[in-house]
Amino acid sequence: MPIDVQPGDLLTVGLLVILEGLLSADNALVMAIMVLGLPKDAHSKALRYGLVGAFVFRIAATLLAAWLITVVWVKLLGSLYLFYLTYQHFGGRSAEERSAVPTARPGFGLNPLWATIVRVEVVNLAFSIDSILVAVAMSPKRWVIMTGGILGIIAMRLVVGKLIELIRKYPALVDGAFIIIGWVAFKLLADYTHDMHWVSWKIPSMLSVSLVVAIFVISFLYARRQGPVTETTSEVDSPKS
Repeated sequence: MPIDVQPGDLLTVGLLVILEGLLSADNALVMAIMVLGLPKDAHSKALRYGLVGAFVFRIAATLLAAWLITVVWVKLLGSLYLFYLTYQHFGGRSAEERSAVPTARPGFGLNPLWATIVRVEVVNLAFSIDSILVAVAMSPKRWVIMTGGILGIIAMRLVVGKLIELIRKYPALVDGAFIIIGWVAFKLLADYTHDMHWVSWKIPSMLSVSLVVAIFVISFLYARRQGPVTETTSEVDSPKS
């Protein structure tokens, strides 16, 4: 069956890429923090496998969009996990300990690399529901939804790589990153309560993105005042497998 391509479809794809980038700002930061604990030479591998998983999920999600939208418990699980990460970072730790690069841990019977990849995919699943809702609302055509989503995922992968470099250069950014993760956890929990019809209000996506950007800018300015670390220091401090 030939694909029906209209000029408006191409514009929709472009808009979906932009929206995917905006909605994925917090997702990209969470991914960067999760992957950061791996040895530097494992970052690309973890992100590459995470990207493949995101592609597979995006295709499956597009085909099962109507069902996936009803799976609201994924947001609850994502929220609880991100709250756990935030508590683990701030709970009873000094400023020096908090600014250290987080260490990747094994889990699910897997080594740190593959356990991190699994965690990344679980968090990606929680974040993806909003993106699918937006995409389905903008176009009924599956190829438009899939193309916009995949291009958006590629753009997010590039952003994650840059964020990892930035956080390694300015470790003081770590605290700000976990403040954002705590906010994202709250937003996912708020979205879950709205989807369950427990509350009537919902946090607007643009408000959430604006707050994420504001926290990141403030954190970056603070980290700049603290000064960067040298590449040699980063390598010494990075966790070993």
